[in-house]
Amino acid sequence: VACNSYVWPSNGVTYTASGTYTYTSLNASGCVNTATLNLTINTSSTTSSSATACDSYTWSANGLTYGTSGTYTTTLIGASGCVDTQILNLTINNSTSTTSSQTACDTYTWSENGTTYTQTGVYTHTTLNANGCVNTATLNLTINSSTTTTQSATACNSYIWAANGVTYTASGSYTYTSLNGSGCVNTATLNLTINSSTSSITSIFACDSYTWAVNGLTYTAGGTYTATTLNAAGCIHTSTLSLTIKN
Repeated sequence: VACNSYVWPSNGVTYTASGTYTYTSLNASGCVNTATLNLTINTSSTTSSSATACDSYTWSANGLTYGTSGTYTTTLIGASGCVDTQILNLTINNSTSTTSSQTACDTYTWSENGTTYTQTGVYTHTTLNANGCVNTATLNLTINSSTTTTQSATACNSYIWAANGVTYTASGSYTYTSLNGSGCVNTATLNLTINSSTSSITSIFACDSYTWAVNGLTYTAGGTYTATTLNAAGCIHTSTLSLTIKN
């Protein structure tokens, strides 16, 4: 039994096909010797296969792991005892990764997976790229928060709110939005109480002199006099005295 071809030592002939062959010669005693060869020729073989893998591929034919595309060969002994040459046409596609950094106020919806995040952190999501291999997307996310501030104020007649420079003349609750230090919305609320200044007029007729209780001053001549005090709300009360003195 031979692979592909066989050289018969009896006659030096090379055979490439199975069969029964004979050769005659003289033996040691000078008589005919007939040699018979029962020959089986087995053929070496070649097999080819193609494979596509992500990042690496372990070929079962030889147990080797390959990380790049290419054509690889290995030889084995087949079932007939002849050489079997195996050829691997290998395509290696690579996994990929992407990284993005985002800053948002309060929440952020990542287009990669449609998920809404409310906290700062590093998030990942895996999909398949165009080659059918894994793409790992990484999101470096910073979440800044919107803020609120509340202020209560009491004023007489009018109040200028420092937050927006607006002058208010009526009690009420007012809001104003601006950006805080992180670039997010700050909502300022003003709870405002407006108290009013007041006034009163008193007409008095007196003999020789008059002491006005409002300010404790004594007047000896008629006329119109004013004095300012604070009313119950803490605002200015203007008192006017119309005084007539008779002697």
